[in-house]
Amino acid sequence: MIILLTNDDGIHAEGIHALGDALLQNEDNRIFIAAPDRERSATGHAITMHRPLRAETVKFLHNNSLKGWSINGTPADCVKLAIEYLLPQKPDLVISGINHGANLGTDVLYSGTVSAAIEATILGIPAIAVSLTAYENPDFRFSANFMLRLLKVLEGQDLPEKTLLNINVPGVVRREIAGVAITYLGLRRYRNAFQKRIDPRGRSYFWMAGELDDTEDEEEGSDGYAISRCNISITPVHFDLTNHMLIEQLKKIDWEI
Repeated sequence: MIILLTNDDGIHAEGIHALGDALLQNEDNRIFIAAPDRERSATGHAITMHRPLRAETVKFLHNNSLKGWSINGTPADCVKLAIEYLLPQKPDLVISGINHGANLGTDVLYSGTVSAAIEATILGIPAIAVSLTAYENPDFRFSANFMLRLLKVLEGQDLPEKTLLNINVPGVVRREIAGVAITYLGLRRYRNAFQKRIDPRGRSYFWMAGELDDTEDEEEGSDGYAISRCNISITPVHFDLTNHMLIEQLKKIDWEI
């Protein structure tokens, strides 16, 4: 299987290296990496149109079986450029991650990690986004090996077109993992999203630094609920934002022009 790896943490991030190393345990896998040259978190589905993209070949000293490119663009750029130009042939799968930190609920709309996987589905490639919900002292080994096992489980399972799997792994030790939950995207809201500060010239500026509003209970069945109970969350996600239930109601309106 030819697998393209990408992320939004940058090509030198520990998570993507751990994932590549784990997937190479299956000798049938060929792994390519196309990732941003630096951190591109929370860039959403932005693409670069007004400056040139550059792709520099990278050698991974810890594992010379990995081949990759460092790209001065967004995660979506990396997937587009790799699939349409850099790779020797079309990949069988794109995996974005392992992200350092959660990508849960409505945060997927901001996530460069998830957007990279969405770009792959737009191009007709099955895709998975995977994140570790730990921010301090992350250990990506369990998450990486889980992905290796997951690919074996998914053999013969065809995902619907334009659909990806968004996976979040609790940031706890292996023995504390309760299991796997199939979930839907929950709602994530933040409070005190901006901090106002004053620069040396007396002008105000703002840092976005919100805290998750934990007064909202996660609903049972949501990805956040699963993580709060130390379950690995797997959410099928597609990019059709249409409210299909509303279409027929809107058709009944007399739209005079």
